[in-house]
Amino acid sequence: MTKTEALRRRTFLGFIASVPAAVLPPLAFAADPEIGFDDLYGSVGVLGLTFSDTVKALNGKGVTMSGFMAPPLKAEAAFFVLTEIPMSICPFCSSDSDWPDNIVVVYLDQAQTFVQPGTRISVSGTLEVGTWTDPETGFVSRLRLRNARYWSV
Repeated sequence: MTKTEALRRRTFLGFIASVPAAVLPPLAFAADPEIGFDDLYGSVGVLGLTFSDTVKALNGKGVTMSGFMAPPLKAEAAFFVLTEIPMSICPFCSSDSDWPDNIVVVYLDQAQTFVQPGTRISVSGTLEVGTWTDPETGFVSRLRLRNARYWSV
């Protein structure tokens, strides 16, 4: 490597190190498969929504999804609801029997301030499949992303 190439590399690496982490997509999740809202459910039957084979296979694995952040209950929290389309109200449900097919609960790795409604974001985290009730909020979910991070697209 020439001195010029080494200097360019050091300058670039110094620039990357100076950029706040919130601005950059998480590099650790770069290899995670991307799934869309259409990939979540296989069918709707008399017993409700059934998970797709794709989602069942990815349970417990890292994934990336894109969508919109539903308006949160408070300005800073460690979770939010990812929706397929922008929403003006948060789509909280009382049970999983009326769970919409176009939302996923996102549990962040730490509390954060949220983006403005209508901002498209990408989220990476560990997919968790199955009904679960959050003991802190009482919110019932069927799909979750755990230890997640998000960034504006």
